[in-house]
Amino acid sequence: MSNLKGKTLFITGASRGIGLAIAKRAARDGANIAIAAKTVDPHPKLEGTIHTAAAEIRAAGGEALPLTVDVREEDQVRAAIAKTVETFGGIDVLVNNASAIQLTGTLSTDMRRYDLMHQINTRGTFLCSKLAVPHLKKAVNPHVLNLSPPLNMETRWFSPHVAYTMAKFGMSMCVLGMAEEFADDGIAFNALWPRTAIATAAVSMLGGDAMVRASRKPEIMADAAYLILTKPSRGFTGNFCIDDEVLTAAGVIDLDQYAVDPSAQLAPDFFI
Repeated sequence: MSNLKGKTLFITGASRGIGLAIAKRAARDGANIAIAAKTVDPHPKLEGTIHTAAAEIRAAGGEALPLTVDVREEDQVRAAIAKTVETFGGIDVLVNNASAIQLTGTLSTDMRRYDLMHQINTRGTFLCSKLAVPHLKKAVNPHVLNLSPPLNMETRWFSPHVAYTMAKFGMSMCVLGMAEEFADDGIAFNALWPRTAIATAAVSMLGGDAMVRASRKPEIMADAAYLILTKPSRGFTGNFCIDDEVLTAAGVIDLDQYAVDPSAQLAPDFFI
């Protein structure tokens, strides 16, 4: 298995949570991380900015490029990718992590929130992929990893929050289509999703302290992502991966290390 030393990762939403955890795991190898996120100044309710993330990435052993990016804005994404290539000489990995969530039914979903979820989740993923591919084609082992679920067309995953499900499944449909579209270029497109709730700011706001205690740490997603991103891209593409399955397949036995509270009953995530 290779490592990520000297590789350049462009990670959306990397100022906190799972995106930052993936960045820090790659940084341990000496990777270059472009932090593409919106939070420049401290948020009253959310920890982390692109600058605090950059400091953590450098402390972990990597190089960091903090970039102010709203993935809904094509000009910002285009400029950020250009700056990444100018700074580090190319892009080896794209991680589409940025996401918006609202778990409401049809009648309770404001169209502005509907648009936000689709613009960030589906459109943002498509846009970042579209603009990164020309550079990924030049990389030795190029990967795109979308933080999105397996395409499970059961009614139970749609009816409680159809707008959110559509937006997340749109990210997964990018994997399904682009894996085949760019197979001859050797670019891997895969999805990664957690078995359980992950202790992020979003989970805390949705479920409070009780949900956080029933969650796993973001590091389980980071370690699973690392295993995917270090696989040969031509031999591993078009897959919908679950975090603990990736780890156990690699011989990781102790999953309790990832639990926020090992004594708590783990809360399952959506779509599994």
